Amino acid sequence: MSTLTTSPPAPEPDELVRLLVGFARRLREAELAVGSGDVLTYCAAAAALNPADLVDVYWAGRTTLVIRRDQIPVYDSVFRSYFLDEADDEPPKPFSVKAKQQAQSVLQVPESEPGEQRREDQQALLGLIASDASSLKAKSFAACTAEELLALRHIMKSLRLTPPRRRTRRTVRASSGRVPDLRRTVRETMRLHGEPTELYWRRRRLRLRPLVLILDVSGSMSDYSRALLQFAYSTSRVPTRVEVFCFGTRLTRITRELDHRRPDEALDRAARAVVDWEGGTRIGSSLDTFVRDWARRGRCRGAIVVICSDGLDRGDPAVLATAMDRLSRLCHRIVWMNPHKGESEDFRPNTLGMMVAAPHIDLLMSGHDLRSLEQFASVLPDLR
Repeated sequence: MSTLTTSPPAPEPDELVRLLVGFARRLREAELAVGSGDVLTYCAAAAALNPADLVDVYWAGRTTLVIRRDQIPVYDSVFRSYFLDEADDEPPKPFSVKAKQQAQSVLQVPESEPGEQRREDQQALLGLIASDASSLKAKSFAACTAEELLALRHIMKSLRLTPPRRRTRRTVRASSGRVPDLRRTVRETMRLHGEPTELYWRRRRLRLRPLVLILDVSGSMSDYSRALLQFAYSTSRVPTRVEVFCFGTRLTRITRELDHRRPDEALDRAARAVVDWEGGTRIGSSLDTFVRDWARRGRCRGAIVVICSDGLDRGDPAVLATAMDRLSRLCHRIVWMNPHKGESEDFRPNTLGMMVAAPHIDLLMSGHDLRSLEQFASVLPDLR
C-alpha cells in the first residue's frame, strides 16, 4: 500500500538521461524524426519539471519531440510500451504505481484538445461555404441571408480593382519616344568633350486614374447598400486615390470612416456618419452638392466615377440633368450600377432619374450580386 501513497525520489541525473535517451531511441525506431538537439531539449524540460512524475515526463516529451499532429498516436504507443508496459528482460523504471496510473489516465485523454471539435466544425462550415461560393456569387444581395452575406464579405476581400492608367504631364526616361531628353543628351555630349553622342528620349509617365464611389443608401436601396458599402471598403486597397460618398437626401463623405484596419469597425463608423440612412432619395441635389463642393476642387478630375443607385429620385429632374452634365465634363468616365438591371441585356430604365441620367452614362451595370461586381472589376482597366 505504501507504493500507492508515496512516490520514490526523483531518478539520479545520469539515470534520468539514460532513461530519456532510451525513450528517444525507441521513437527513432518507430520512424519519428528525433534529433540530438531535440533529445537535449527534452532532457532539459524534464529536469526543469518533476522527473519523478510520469505525467511531466510525458508532456515534456510531447511538447519537444512531437512536431506534427499525426505523430501523437505513435508517441503515445511508444511511451506506453516503454514506461508502462515493462517487459521481463527490462530493468524496472524508477516510477511509482501511482505515477504510472496517472500517466495511464493522461493517455486515455482524446487526441483533440478542448475546442478542437469547434475548430473542425468551423473548418467544415468554411469548406461548405467555399463549395457554394459559385452559387453565392450569382445570388442577389437582396435574397441572401445574414450568414450568406457574411460569407460574401469574406469572398469580397479577394476582389482587386485596377483602374485604367492615364498619361501625365511629367516625363520619365525611355529607350525610345517622341520627346528628346535634351538635358541628358547635352550632359553626355559635354562628358565626352563635345563629341556627338546618341540621342536620348523621354516619355510621359503613366498613373492610375482616381476612383470615386457614390453609393445610394436610401430606403429603396436597403437590400443592397450594406453589400455595396463592403465593396467600397474593399476598394480602399486600390493603389490609387479612392473617394467614397453616400447619399440619401444629402451627400456624406465617408472616406475617412472607411480608413480603418478592421472592416466591422470601419462599416460601423460609416453607418454612424450617414444620418439619412434608409431615408428618402434626392439624387439630383446630392450629385449637385458633389459637383460644387468636391468635383470642382479636383476630386474627380480624370477619375472613374461609379454611382450605385436604382434611379428613384424624388427631386427635380432638371437638377439631376444639370449635375450629370457637369459631372460628365469633369470626370473621365461615369459608371452607373443599377441593381434592377440584373442579368438582363436589353434593360431599359423605367424611372425618371435613370432616363434623365442615361445620356451621360458611359457604362451601365447591375451590381446586384458578387458576380456583377467581379465583372465590373474585369472591365474597369479597359475604361480608357
